[in-house]
Amino acid sequence: MAMHQSAKFWDKIAKRYSRKPISDEAAYQNKLQVTREYLRPDMEVLEFGCGTGSTAIAHAPYVKHIRATDISSKMIEIAKDKADAAGVNNVTFEVETVEAMHMPDDSVDVVLALSILHLLEDKEQAIAKVYRMLRPGGIFISSTMCLGDSMKFFKFIGPIGRVLGLMPLVRVFTAKQLNESLTNGGFEIEHHSQTGKDKAVFIVAKKTK
Repeated sequence: MAMHQSAKFWDKIAKRYSRKPISDEAAYQNKLQVTREYLRPDMEVLEFGCGTGSTAIAHAPYVKHIRATDISSKMIEIAKDKADAAGVNNVTFEVETVEAMHMPDDSVDVVLALSILHLLEDKEQAIAKVYRMLRPGGIFISSTMCLGDSMKFFKFIGPIGRVLGLMPLVRVFTAKQLNESLTNGGFEIEHHSQTGKDKAVFIVAKKTK
């Protein structure tokens, strides 16, 4: 039921979301650049929570293949249209949640989770799943709003907004808690950056075994 509610929310705002400019273009370009330092032409990449596909399309020339998924069918429709317009044919866009996703163990080189971990019911479960699907030494790259550091009160108003259909599920945790979730999940933090206290935390983590 919770996933259905979230899908409806993102379907409803998909067109508006796709037209919205990136709030901090310089920070976004920096994240793309840092990510590309880890990409190689022979890599299989998974991105979950891909939205309208802009980041997957941007990285497509640097890897063999990207499987990009999102809970919203409307977002995926827009992503497919963008890829077609850009002539990108090595990205497979699918409607799928990380919770329901079936991927063989040790099957991908890089997993991207951008603006999504704070929108999941259980981030630890997702991190464990990512760990299993990554090959030894694989890379997990995430960009996450850690509202526990800047908007602790959101844990009280968020559920109200969700009931009213004004916002999706949003979990409140700190950057420290996110780091702990990753290290406890078997990852070693290779890069950690944040352009401001109220900005997303960008992390590159490596599967240690």
